[in-house]
Amino acid sequence: MKTTAQTRLTALGVAAPLTVALAGLPATASAFEVEVEGYVRQGFSMNLQNPRETDTNDAYRLSMARSTLRLDTRFIFDDISFTVISRGDREYRTSYLRRLERTGGGAYSSDSDDIDDFYNNAEIREAYFDLPLTNRISTRVGKQQLAWGETDFFQANDLIHGFDFSWRSFLEAENEELRKPLIMATFDIDVPEVDGNLQMFFRPGFDRKEDIGNTFDLVGSRWALQPNKGTDFLVPFPYDFDHPEGRHDEQTYGIRWSALTPGGIDYSLMYLRHHNPDPVFHQALNPFKGREGDFGPGNGSFIFPIVDTVGATASGYAAWADAVFSTEIAYTFDKPYNFSSTRTDAFDFQGRGSAGIKEEDTVSIMLRMDKIVDLTGTFLRTSRPSFASIQVFNTWLPGYSRSDNLVELVGYEARQQRWSTFVTGILGLNYNNDRINPQLAVGSDVTGGGSFFVIPSVEFAYGDNWRVLLEADLFFPLGNRSKRAEDETTDTRTIGYFDRNNQLYARFTYNF
Repeated sequence: MKTTAQTRLTALGVAAPLTVALAGLPATASAFEVEVEGYVRQGFSMNLQNPRETDTNDAYRLSMARSTLRLDTRFIFDDISFTVISRGDREYRTSYLRRLERTGGGAYSSDSDDIDDFYNNAEIREAYFDLPLTNRISTRVGKQQLAWGETDFFQANDLIHGFDFSWRSFLEAENEELRKPLIMATFDIDVPEVDGNLQMFFRPGFDRKEDIGNTFDLVGSRWALQPNKGTDFLVPFPYDFDHPEGRHDEQTYGIRWSALTPGGIDYSLMYLRHHNPDPVFHQALNPFKGREGDFGPGNGSFIFPIVDTVGATASGYAAWADAVFSTEIAYTFDKPYNFSSTRTDAFDFQGRGSAGIKEEDTVSIMLRMDKIVDLTGTFLRTSRPSFASIQVFNTWLPGYSRSDNLVELVGYEARQQRWSTFVTGILGLNYNNDRINPQLAVGSDVTGGGSFFVIPSVEFAYGDNWRVLLEADLFFPLGNRSKRAEDETTDTRTIGYFDRNNQLYARFTYNF
């Protein structure tokens, strides 16, 4: 839990009298408050397996040494506030990263500082005003985050922003650290008569190009999917952020109604126009909707088409199970997918989804149960009741046809299926008055033959300031061929992509 350093300044005889004098109003004292908080963080990760792409056994070698400084500052004047959130990241070039630079043409040139551009940054992540317009209507204007949805592991309704998965793919628990803030205006209208709230946002398109969509490791560094470490796909196939079907500066927007029913069910309904979260590969010889855009020297590019999504969420307590049940559903119209050709074409790279882009309506469904379980009297002897959660996430293509030859991921042969299902579970324990907090997260790709991951971790809390997290990330691809991701076979799916990426992770944080 972060602590807050506050400075309270009461403007008596300076700002307030001058302001009200100019307005012709009686002078009264006004409180000006500054809140400052943040953290200093050091993260390390170590390979537990040897990646096949390097010419040296890199098992038990340091793969990441990342330093982060974050500073949150909030200026409050009466009912108006201005918030600035800045963050800087710096990485040490480990010997493992240096070897990746020399592999297969390299993620970076060995005599350049491109790694500094990829992993290092210093930016103002958020900067926004909070303004009350009436006693029921408020607005937030500026660069900000807006999270819609009920799930943490997958993106169903949480589609407004892209995520930066380049430096630690899918494994950071704090979504707000990975989510890419956008310049928007949001409006909240409270309707207390029905315990409801109407929220709207409008994004005018003033953001940087790189703020759009999910960012993955396509440059061949430590989180490139096997067997692509050391291979920079963005040299022949760069991002095209100005494609006519998905311009980065195109306006996007959304509206959501949320309320509480008399029976105690929280629900929401939403509509969203947004960029497709994941990039799709755009082939020059088969342009998307006949609109070519810009292509790299490999006659291809990655684009983020604009799509429309309607969604709903619901959650409520069930006494019969003594648990909270949640659900989320999102229907995306004409979601883009890469596909393989049914014949041998020059523009289809060995049947791995590079023949072009097809659109398919897509339904994302999530079901989750959260429950407090009392393990204090068991052999685990926790200091208080524990938190447990089970989640099922399913992707359904209602108009699916096997003849469309949609691929799950471009560059791999595995075909997209009508139903794709993931199951995840979390158990969090607490000891020594919450000073020692172990957690176990597990997940299984049911579609991928039951392949699974296991993530045990423990966080130590020292006073109000220090937090130490130790974690193991373990992937278990199953089947005769799915575990060999370097073969890019029809059995290689989500967890198979992370084969031989087992690692240890340590994070040291000082909050202030």
